[in-house]
Amino acid sequence: MIDINRLKKELNNYINEFDVNDPQIAMKIKHTYRVSSLSKQLASHLRLSDEDVDLAEAIGLLHDIGRFEQIRTYHTFIDKDSIDHGKLGNYILFEKGLINKMIEDRSYDNIIKEAIINHNKPFIKNGLSEKEELHSKIIRDSDKTDILYLSTLKESFSTMFGGKEFIDEKISDEVYNDFVNNCSVDYRHIASKADVVLCHLAYIFDYNFKEMVDFIDKMGYVDDLYNNIRFNDQKTENRFTSSYDLVKIYMKNKKRCG
Repeated sequence: MIDINRLKKELNNYINEFDVNDPQIAMKIKHTYRVSSLSKQLASHLRLSDEDVDLAEAIGLLHDIGRFEQIRTYHTFIDKDSIDHGKLGNYILFEKGLINKMIEDRSYDNIIKEAIINHNKPFIKNGLSEKEELHSKIIRDSDKTDILYLSTLKESFSTMFGGKEFIDEKISDEVYNDFVNNCSVDYRHIASKADVVLCHLAYIFDYNFKEMVDFIDKMGYVDDLYNNIRFNDQKTENRFTSSYDLVKIYMKNKKRCG
């Protein structure tokens, strides 16, 4: 079993090496603990063993550990402009050995590694064990849920668009075509903040568990995201509305795309 209290203590010791007053660091700390809580709740709802519930909570605590060094070194959360934060997190944990302070039992290492490396990729890679795939799915759903939550907050909206009610940003052809044709967005095509908004909407299509889609629907995250943002460019506004409508139909039917 994993000693969650020990893990939290060592995680806090590590985080305190950074500037916790930096708004980006502070935001990531809160995100980490919310994702951990969501992962624990989802694992419990799925009626997994106590061991797997603890493991899900632990992975939630560790999934973004690379973000703190990413911010300190590169001053951005954009991986393509800096470094893959999943790979960086595994380097810090397993090559530099931080995991040894946090979790005594080494039998969980491969599951934790795979969950972290797969949490921020477009798709979960093939060839994982049953446990590795399960926990990769749990952390992906939990992480995306909190990102959607953050997207609904006025302060996040203000940070992204400067508090403007109507945005001059445009949704690119590449990202819109990804969304409509593939029910996903290729991160390499993102060229504007408006593209990021559509990418967040596309998260819905990648959910693994109906329980989390139901939770998002109940909390109104998709509606809040849509209602927070309007675009000056009519073509972009129409694309945003049609994308929102597609997501709402998907959530109602709860069917996989493709």
